[in-house]
Amino acid sequence: MRISVLDVGSNTVRLVVADAAGGVPLPVHTAKWRLRLAEQVAPGDLIPDEAVERLVRAVAAAARTADRWGAAGPLAFATAVVRAAPNRREVLREVRSRTGVALCTLPGEVEAELTFLGARRWMGWRCGPLALLDIGGGSFEVAFGRGRLPDFVASLPLGAGRLTHDFFADHDPPSPEALRAARRRIRHQLRDVAARVRWEGPRTAVATSRTFQQLGRLCGAAPGRHGPFMDRTLRRGDLREAISTLAALPAAERSRLPGISAPRAAQSLAGAVIGHTAMKLTGLTSVTVCPWAIREGVMLRHMEDGPAWWAEVSRLTDEEEAAPEPVPLRLAQHGPSPARTPVAPPTQRAAGEPATDRVR
Repeated sequence: MRISVLDVGSNTVRLVVADAAGGVPLPVHTAKWRLRLAEQVAPGDLIPDEAVERLVRAVAAAARTADRWGAAGPLAFATAVVRAAPNRREVLREVRSRTGVALCTLPGEVEAELTFLGARRWMGWRCGPLALLDIGGGSFEVAFGRGRLPDFVASLPLGAGRLTHDFFADHDPPSPEALRAARRRIRHQLRDVAARVRWEGPRTAVATSRTFQQLGRLCGAAPGRHGPFMDRTLRRGDLREAISTLAALPAAERSRLPGISAPRAAQSLAGAVIGHTAMKLTGLTSVTVCPWAIREGVMLRHMEDGPAWWAEVSRLTDEEEAAPEPVPLRLAQHGPSPARTPVAPPTQRAAGEPATDRVR
């Protein structure tokens, strides 16, 4: 069986085509299309018509590519930039009607669950109780668990693109005051989640996402051309030094540093500040940079739970705003679901942050 997954993120549309025989998604082809939605859409703003047009073209090209590689229509989802847009429903309908691809959005908590599943499967059971950090463009996900799926998850409005827009857009490079203000926002939003992670005392901590991969390379990890099986560790002390390096440079010059790509150079500083602050608050001195994340998690759930699982996810996308809780994704055939203990949300939100972000 050959399957494909399409991930519409803050900067790129990414397609993965994989063979699913034997219970392991083995990639046979990957492709990406640059959109840079985060540069065109401020948090909570409408997605403009020209960006929707580019998105439609990219999704259509991805569907054609998946078909050429012998995969069925992609399991397609969009992350925080589309999810937070007031015209989200209109964008999804436009993509579906013009491409035939049932693009949907996932609640941030569900993204964390799926990312945790991908990381857990990559790391294996020997890693024991596992903590996960994942930096996106619009949100930051944290999860902890001892089993296949996490015991608790949190999705917070602390994406690298969001913080770049909120704190680093006026001066390049940013002022020390802007850096301090960004750290205050992160500490305020993360304090309850970090306390839970410290209390749990994870044996292993992993970081996923392209942002963490690039920061790992900047801090001395092996380059991507060495393949996914290289051990890649990101240490908190190295990340602290990287912040000083990134903060001293204009965004355009950061792409000259090892690992920092030109499209992500502007938000690399915010990503480093988020990662370092999260590691410090949770007491993590290092994290393993994991190559598997949400796309692999989607493939694993599809392989193990069947097509009906994703069909239910897509169906509930249009009902999401009316639902009091995120879409439940655990299925009965895997036995009882582990209880997820709620983590108290921050007592106050910064101005302009969406009220739909929840900590679970």
